[in-house]
Amino acid sequence: MVARTDLPEKPTHAGPDVRAAMVLCLQQSKLFRDYRQAFEATTGLPLVLRAAGSFQAPLQGSKRTNPFCALMIGSGKTCASCLQFQQRAEETAVREAKTLRCHAGLSESLVPVCVGNHVLGYLQTGQVFVGAPSGRRLNHTPGVSGHRQLQAAYFQTPVFSKTQYQAIIRLLVIFAEHLASVSNQLLTSQTTTESPMIAKARAFIALHQDEDLGLADAAHAVNMSPFYFCKLFRKATGLTFTEYLARTRVETVKHKLLDAHMRVSEAAYASGFQSLSQFNRVFLRVAGEAPRHYRDRIHDLNA
Repeated sequence: MVARTDLPEKPTHAGPDVRAAMVLCLQQSKLFRDYRQAFEATTGLPLVLRAAGSFQAPLQGSKRTNPFCALMIGSGKTCASCLQFQQRAEETAVREAKTLRCHAGLSESLVPVCVGNHVLGYLQTGQVFVGAPSGRRLNHTPGVSGHRQLQAAYFQTPVFSKTQYQAIIRLLVIFAEHLASVSNQLLTSQTTTESPMIAKARAFIALHQDEDLGLADAAHAVNMSPFYFCKLFRKATGLTFTEYLARTRVETVKHKLLDAHMRVSEAAYASGFQSLSQFNRVFLRVAGEAPRHYRDRIHDLNA
């Protein structure tokens, strides 16, 4: 190992930058793309994963956007009300799935993807009627009166019973829990499009994570200055070196705790953590639960 000349880094925490990087990673993952394809083909509904606070057009990015909604957004007549609706939906879907009706009477649902007390993002679907559509409500929707194309699209909107729609949302709740559990693993996994330098750095960190590893060590391994390496590594992964190393060690601890005979303290020190107090803070922040709770839950599931 080289001499310790680490550049100071900001304290690691699950801040907006880290959460945004995690959502982007989930959006690009094969896991999410495969699930979305199966969900949309089976239900006929659109599905997107959006970062918290990204007040974009409803269900932007899905090819199954409701034609009525697409026409309304394209006309520019309801953009402000749609964005206000998105904000209201996020404010209510803080810890659990929420379904709200927009000004036109269509239902949309947001399912939060949470790690600990942090909302990474939302699975969003809807733009359907839960129950029969109301012509009276349509007549009170701005910009629709006298527009035959909009009116026709409105009444072609899919209609679901309350029981059917609740079952669909339950599927998303289960998937959101799975996304949360693998988010850190995906974030610390190598991608096929990253540069050889980043891939080499990831491999070096994985090999030496149980040692007293610093930023200067990783930079030296790829023949770069600590300053330049820090800049490129964060740009490529969305994480600082310190945050990435912490998350890599947490994944190693999770793997070690699959052994029912492994104590939490043993797993922590074997994975490179220097103190139990630091380890407990990092594990709780990254995994969303205390390490002992995680170990007990995993063993109960296996049993």
